[in-house]
Amino acid sequence: MGSIKLEKVTKSFGDVEVIPPLDLTIHDGEFTVFVGPSGCGKSTLLRLIAGLEDITSGQISIDGNDATNVPPAKRGLAMVFQSYALYPHMSVRKNIAFPLRMAKMDQAEIDRRVDGAASVLNLADYIDRRPGQLSGGQRQRVAIGRAIVREPSAFLFDEPLSNLDAALRVGMRLEISELHKRLETTMIYVTHDQVEAMTMADKIVVLRAGHIEQVGSPLELYHTPRNAFVAGFIGSPKMNLIEGAEARKHDAHMIGVRPEHINVTDTGGMWEGTVGVAEHLGSDTFFHIHETGLGETITVRAPGEVSYRHGDKIQLTPRADVIHRFDAQGLRIA
Repeated sequence: MGSIKLEKVTKSFGDVEVIPPLDLTIHDGEFTVFVGPSGCGKSTLLRLIAGLEDITSGQISIDGNDATNVPPAKRGLAMVFQSYALYPHMSVRKNIAFPLRMAKMDQAEIDRRVDGAASVLNLADYIDRRPGQLSGGQRQRVAIGRAIVREPSAFLFDEPLSNLDAALRVGMRLEISELHKRLETTMIYVTHDQVEAMTMADKIVVLRAGHIEQVGSPLELYHTPRNAFVAGFIGSPKMNLIEGAEARKHDAHMIGVRPEHINVTDTGGMWEGTVGVAEHLGSDTFFHIHETGLGETITVRAPGEVSYRHGDKIQLTPRADVIHRFDAQGLRIA
């Protein structure tokens, strides 16, 4: 079991309330991602669940039991930190086994769990090495292994991939997703990278200034963002948000159009603009279009073979069926 429920949870540091009253339910076996800009409260929220920070008010329940005042070690949760937090003088085996040794577990059971985790994480060939002899990705797998052997009801990940280079991030992202499917254990994952959120999550919790802006599946947030903040945060490249006369044509204060939902032609478009930067990525090209008269630079995602250059005049036509409309408060208009 690994269900977690937060009811009217708040957190203040002195007179500053960083988490206003918040309700959230995470179901057993879900992969839930907390995402939002720096300072939005996502890591603080994770630490409240872990018990590493005390809540100011409210209640946290784990598997239906009140865990608000339960110490971290007794919550049945395992946390994986951004910094790995490995002991440099210990081997991989001893690092993974450390929490079990502290719990005075039988040595045969320790060996069984450590060997099992090493096998699952492809660490068997490195079991006698020290952290300094491992790559960043291998060190992160050791940190995950140390969490696995505790057989927790839920795993808590605090930006675990932020110290890795781009290629390793992609590889570890896949490994953690596969691990979740294999273990079928609840995972809560904090990141500022919305691509990680979109590719890994069963459920995404979008946070801003401690508030939950929207909770839903990746595709729910992509197709039906509740407000302009979520619309602009979810999706890569981000959604184009346009105010003024163009928005009023659609009876809205603001409209949103995703880069992949804008067609590019030489003539006959709804908007005209000038190509600024063109980012060629092989299969796709991202054009940043200036001088559109819309008040904003428009980003367009086009097939990689489209070959406009800096300074070219082009025509843009948004797909009418996927234009998002928002009111003056930034809320979605149905």
